[in-house]
Amino acid sequence: MPHSCLRIVRFKNLSHRFHRRILILRRFGRLLWNRIVACTPGKSRRYLLLSRPSPSPIPSRPPPVTSASVDGALVHRRDENHRKSDSDLVSLKICLLGDSQIGKSSFLAKYVGDEKEERSREKGINVMDKTLSMGGARISYSIWELEGDENTRAQIATACKDSVAILFMFDLTSRCTLNSVISWYQQARKWNQTAIPVMVGTKFDEFIQLPIDLQWTIASQARAYAKALNGTLFFSSATYNINVNKIFKFVTAKLFDLPWTLERNLTIGEPLIDF
Repeated sequence: MPHSCLRIVRFKNLSHRFHRRILILRRFGRLLWNRIVACTPGKSRRYLLLSRPSPSPIPSRPPPVTSASVDGALVHRRDENHRKSDSDLVSLKICLLGDSQIGKSSFLAKYVGDEKEERSREKGINVMDKTLSMGGARISYSIWELEGDENTRAQIATACKDSVAILFMFDLTSRCTLNSVISWYQQARKWNQTAIPVMVGTKFDEFIQLPIDLQWTIASQARAYAKALNGTLFFSSATYNINVNKIFKFVTAKLFDLPWTLERNLTIGEPLIDF
């Protein structure tokens, strides 16, 4: 009788060890599979959490979000981001192109805010990050600004690669920077065919000091260029925060097909929005 009990105990111990090994193998298999999926080219699993299958090259509609929550979503929440895991984080890249000394850095600093994280990937490229909370998930924008002088034009490919939107920027008080927009667009499209094009005129606060007939001429040319680019045109001012946040709201709504309405404004002397 004692021998029989001893056999039963040994059998149970062997069975328990066998099940533990099977469990360990299953966990190892899941970990290995997740790493294989993470290294697979194309959209990441996190990216697909907000998307539905669609032939479109840009993200489709995320979980339902109301118009009011879209407006309230574009708020930087750094402390909350540190507490949350990365399971609900979607990383997207936006590129800023245009001639040097047109206000790109001021525009970007105004949007990102005082608590900005600045990173330089390569000489001539400035990178800033901003995280938004939206629809139960977080969107982390990595915004790449190319300085714009002749020495940095060779880095257009690096700046444009994988960008979901490209902002083609110019100084409203400088006609030559507006004329350069077409060249920037042509070069950018060699490396990125799917990014949303947006034309942004900076220094609107200085632009309205120009004679009204010159304002009309510049505005007409800018609208014609935006139409040629098949993009939306914004006049902005970093100094007075005119249309800066609205431009990124527009990009976010466009990317995720959110119910946020953009109002057109073609009145000379006011910050134009044309599409």
